[in-house]
Amino acid sequence: MTTPDFVVVDVETACSRVSSICQIGIVGFRDGREVFAYETLLDPCDDFHAMNTRIHGIAAHHVIGQPTFAHVHADIDRHLTGRVTVAHSYFDKGALAAACRVHDRAMIETVWLDSVRVAKRAWPDLPNHKLGGLARYLGIAHRHHDALSDARAAGWVIVKAIDHTGLSLADWLAPPRKPQPPPRAAPAGPLKGERIVVVGEARDGAIAQALAAQGGTIMSAVGLTTTMVVVADHLPDARAPRARAEMDKAAAARRAGRAIRIVSARTPGLLDDDAGAIVGG
Repeated sequence: MTTPDFVVVDVETACSRVSSICQIGIVGFRDGREVFAYETLLDPCDDFHAMNTRIHGIAAHHVIGQPTFAHVHADIDRHLTGRVTVAHSYFDKGALAAACRVHDRAMIETVWLDSVRVAKRAWPDLPNHKLGGLARYLGIAHRHHDALSDARAAGWVIVKAIDHTGLSLADWLAPPRKPQPPPRAAPAGPLKGERIVVVGEARDGAIAQALAAQGGTIMSAVGLTTTMVVVADHLPDARAPRARAEMDKAAAARRAGRAIRIVSARTPGLLDDDAGAIVGG
């Protein structure tokens, strides 16, 4: 089997006890494509509740003669241990841990990545980031509450988020970086006197560093003294809620007659020796 970059797991449960796994699906992805799929029904050794059956369609008679979690633990462990494992929310992580305890099997050691968190950062404008809605938005074939289909869809969410943002799998795994104080403005330069808000990138990021080196004072938010907003519109974070809020405040200030420029960080010369051109109305 081709070694995957990451694997995705999804489970369905028979009742309110998260250990009651009655179906599991695992899909491996490498270089933006699916490289293996594993799925099985399981006898949960527990009760089936009507509400759960209504959700996923699996009932007690479907799992007669099927293996238990204890029987397939080795297969699951082989697919997940030592790899990056994606789940759409951490329900599946908790379910696997609970099943290991109930069936007296070793815990599965893997690095977890929540595809909900990835989707919220990649597509912040969506009204919600449930798997069904994401699948429709991204054009992913999906049959909800089927473990294999859910795992496959969550995997494609990761693939498409990497493609959409340019962030690598390692980037998504890295903990969020705490913002540092903004860089100090140089004593002289073409932007001396400008009070600048950068949106779409951290206030201590590369864009802010370049602007401060030209004498610009970097501010945390649009205020009464702001003279320029620089949009890092090549980055996905430029569409995040905070960025949109700062853009809205800047646009309102312009409509009120204040001399505030909205410019793109990609404006030729802006990060070198020119203040750039206005790109916002």
